[in-house]
Amino acid sequence: MGKPYLMIAAGGTGGHMFPAQALAEAMLQKGWRVRLSTDPRGARYTGGFPHTTEIVEASSATFARGGLAAKALVGPKIVGGVTSMAMQMLRDRPDVVVGFGGYPSIPALGAATLLKLPRMIHEQNGVLGRVNQLFATRVAQVACGVWPTDLPEGSSGIHTGNPVRASVLERAGAPYIPPGEYPMSVLVMGGSQGARILSDVLPEAIAALPEFLRGFIRVSHQARDEDGERVAAFYADHGIRADVQPFFDDVPRRMSDAQLVISRSGASSVADISVIGRPSILIPFAAAAGDHQTANARGLVQAGGAIMIPEKALDVPSLTEQMTTVLTNPEAAQKMAHAALSTGAPDATERLVALVEQLAQKETT
Repeated sequence: MGKPYLMIAAGGTGGHMFPAQALAEAMLQKGWRVRLSTDPRGARYTGGFPHTTEIVEASSATFARGGLAAKALVGPKIVGGVTSMAMQMLRDRPDVVVGFGGYPSIPALGAATLLKLPRMIHEQNGVLGRVNQLFATRVAQVACGVWPTDLPEGSSGIHTGNPVRASVLERAGAPYIPPGEYPMSVLVMGGSQGARILSDVLPEAIAALPEFLRGFIRVSHQARDEDGERVAAFYADHGIRADVQPFFDDVPRRMSDAQLVISRSGASSVADISVIGRPSILIPFAAAAGDHQTANARGLVQAGGAIMIPEKALDVPSLTEQMTTVLTNPEAAQKMAHAALSTGAPDATERLVALVEQLAQKETT
């Protein structure tokens, strides 16, 4: 008897891919064979997946991008992707199919639905994404990273939390060094796509910190390629030590070293912050579908682990004030770190694994 086979469908952004990676790592350790179905955009985030994960690229598309000509091709691309994936599944039948959202997950979930294979989805945010909305009533289970999650009538949801990568779990609950008169690290993350507004506001906000405080600051700033040069130049011109990159492949280390994290409130970022346990200032992406980033941040804020600044209220004075408050009050910063840790779900991957195994077992009984 061969190894049980899990098909994971995900793509688009790190928010979809990082939880998928966590599940892949865990299922491979349990002796499963794992295949990831994604698209070229999602394939950029597969470098961290275990090398034994099989990667396949499926044809998919979205109505959210491109002109009329591109939109006219969306339907045929999706139909072609679903058909091709169904043919693959007929030749090599998955025991379970798990979708993590993003339009690249449509072919595998669509094919699994047509073939009536065991299937479930995981939603990272407090509001279902468009693809997960489409499949929520067509799967056995909706695993929810944030609770409560607004689910359509007829769907079944369970709170698992958001799985984090093994590199994050290795630093779960890492001891926090509160701010003081010594080098302090500030980690700035704009999500896997970067954030223009953070590159516009944050360097000036740090430059506006009181001089005695600014001299201790060391910044790790994730900036888009088109913003990186000017951001790095600004820090250098103002004598601020900063490492500016479009993507950090060692976020867990940088986060565990940080006295403060300033970030968008994407699901993966919030999960990492809560599992490692760090004070944060969260700026939800205002254009996020259903304002889901505000929903993601709510738990950390209500617990006292984060300060939330709505994007429309973000400016240099407000950000400087909040940074100063955290970095000059070590006792309060320590309490924020503990509060953030209290909201974490380091066992989220285990909960998701259990659902996958239950689904596979139901199919065989």
